[in-house]
Amino acid sequence: MSFVKSKHFNIIFIILLLFFSTNCQIREPIKTHGINFLENREKLLIINKTNKNDVIKTIGRPHSTSLKDENKWIYFERSITRGKMHKLGQNVLKENNILELEFNKYGVLIKKNLLSKSDMKNVKYSEKETSNQVTQQSGVTKFLQSVKQKMYGKRKF
Repeated sequence: MSFVKSKHFNIIFIILLLFFSTNCQIREPIKTHGINFLENREKLLIINKTNKNDVIKTIGRPHSTSLKDENKWIYFERSITRGKMHKLGQNVLKENNILELEFNKYGVLIKKNLLSKSDMKNVKYSEKETSNQVTQQSGVTKFLQSVKQKMYGKRKF
């Protein structure tokens, strides 16, 4: 009987060892979107000295520019990794950085602002909703929708 107990113990031990060793990795898988190491590159930019060409050489073309001001450039860095064992492998946001650069009319950097993941929690968003004339339904559309609902609503298959 001791042979059977030790055999089952060994099998259970091997299964548990394989289960935990397959979950352990040397490097965690990270999916990045945007520019890697944005914080380090931001430190290379000097206010009142760096111009637009230097920024393009250091970081690259901006991901987005401001709608109102053409001299405001925005860069993103977003890193997502797999969660730990208790998260069951769900994606977890590791880094979320946004760099805003503002230039004067001569193209010289006058302001830089780096927002990190912790800064995003402090941003306050407006609760107001805007109405859109395009998405509002006309009287004819409402009428046709109600007729369609009455036609197909009581069907029995």
